[in-house]
Amino acid sequence: MPPTVTDTPAASGTSTSGNDLVRRDWTVEDAEALFELPLPELLFRAQRAHREFFDPAEVQLSTLLSIKTGACPEDCAYCPQSAHHNNDLQPEPLMDTATIVAEARAAKASGSTRYCMGAAWREPTDRQIDRVCEIVGEVAELGMETCMTLGMLTPGQAVKLADAGLDYYNHNIDTSEDYYGEIITTRTFGERLDTLANVREAGMAVCCGGIIGMGESRADRAAMLTTLATLPRHPESVPINQLIRVPGTPLEGVDDVDPIDFVRTIAVAKVMMPASSVRLSAGREQMSDELQALCLAAGANSIFVGAKLLTTDNPTRRHDDDLLGRLAMRPMPIG
Repeated sequence: MPPTVTDTPAASGTSTSGNDLVRRDWTVEDAEALFELPLPELLFRAQRAHREFFDPAEVQLSTLLSIKTGACPEDCAYCPQSAHHNNDLQPEPLMDTATIVAEARAAKASGSTRYCMGAAWREPTDRQIDRVCEIVGEVAELGMETCMTLGMLTPGQAVKLADAGLDYYNHNIDTSEDYYGEIITTRTFGERLDTLANVREAGMAVCCGGIIGMGESRADRAAMLTTLATLPRHPESVPINQLIRVPGTPLEGVDDVDPIDFVRTIAVAKVMMPASSVRLSAGREQMSDELQALCLAAGANSIFVGAKLLTTDNPTRRHDDDLLGRLAMRPMPIG
């Protein structure tokens, strides 16, 4: 008999805000039970949940640009942009606004509906936030969804970004609270959650997920997803990244994650957060077409397109277009 767990909303722990009548009283034990389901049953539940809120044939195309690269004071074990690690990445200052907007315009022309910008800061200064707000305003005029990841934010900084027109703020929790200290020591798990609360209070949508394959256990993956699925409001966007083992980082020698375990993580995220876009994010360059197809069948409905994903390689656009064509799937339309 497969483990028993209900996916439907409970009488308490639900929200009727917007379109997300979804369950919020998940426990780690519930998540672990989902991970233990036979894969066909788990995929069925994930696809059923996905179809409640999304067109199963559509995939959102997003573009991610590193607008300020390297020299980050954080010691995230997976990140080549950390100043703590010995690699060949050359730091670059914040790009000028005109270049960023030109890149956004090109991304829109190629079919991307969301433009994401990342800066390698631990926590931006108010002066840096003012500069970023100028960028947000110009990109927003192009009619694309805007997203930024800049590190930790104060409540006032979050309000400034929201007032500038920023739609989404990305701030991943990366892994479970118990495993977090094995990956990052320069900020706490609680500080991550504080920034998410500041973003939500300012009225922006939240983009928050994690990384799979850093040596964590299945229980850690279940706990990470439970943290996200029990927030007062689910993140509108949940990126699930596969670790890219970058030479010079502490995790360069970690074992590969089992592809089926990765698919299970996508599917469990979709069952627990059905109204959220589950984003198949970093690591696609190392994935087979078959693995990516399984992830899309498990409820992922957003990918990053473009040659680079911040500082690491990403599949070519021609390859992505070919894969979506073979799957008879189509890009999500703008607007």
